[in-house]
Amino acid sequence: MSSLVTKEAPDFTAQAVMGNNSIEELKLSDYRSKYVVLFFYPLDFTFVCPSEIIAFDKALTEFKNKNTEVIGVSVDSQFTHFAWKNTEPKDGGIGQIKYPLVADLNKNISRNYGVLFDESVALRGLFLIDKEGIIRHSVINDLPLGRNVEEALRMVDALQFTENQGEVCPANWKDGERGMKPTAEGVAEYLAETV
Repeated sequence: MSSLVTKEAPDFTAQAVMGNNSIEELKLSDYRSKYVVLFFYPLDFTFVCPSEIIAFDKALTEFKNKNTEVIGVSVDSQFTHFAWKNTEPKDGGIGQIKYPLVADLNKNISRNYGVLFDESVALRGLFLIDKEGIIRHSVINDLPLGRNVEEALRMVDALQFTENQGEVCPANWKDGERGMKPTAEGVAEYLAETV
């Protein structure tokens, strides 16, 4: 599998259940000028998936404050997404999450992003797409391994920091911390002060 990082995000148009419960056509390239966290999950009405989807929803205001949209994708139909949204979490649903869930019934979106597992379901792929439509970060987890939403937020912060400051983000960098000048002198200065 080759990495999509640094490449243009594969565009798609598909049916989605939107945050307001309407079923509409969603086109990824319509989100240009915003950052996008596009994440894939295996299936609706499963185990780890609702914990992730609800965690992204709880952090949605933080993402929106960073000019970042969140979009979920699985191989389920828009009708299954709709039913899952309209099932309370205590009954195995996800409740009224406020971001789109895309239907990838033919599995082409998952295939194009390199996350289709065994021609069956999507692995837990996450792609951070910049305002120009370029993938700047990705991570793919095996089916039983849930993602860290705080790490997704940190990566948005890191990308925006590098774009705005022209500096790079060292290991474990967090918003509010200093960056590093991308020169030999900048690295030496940073390491001298932090190690």
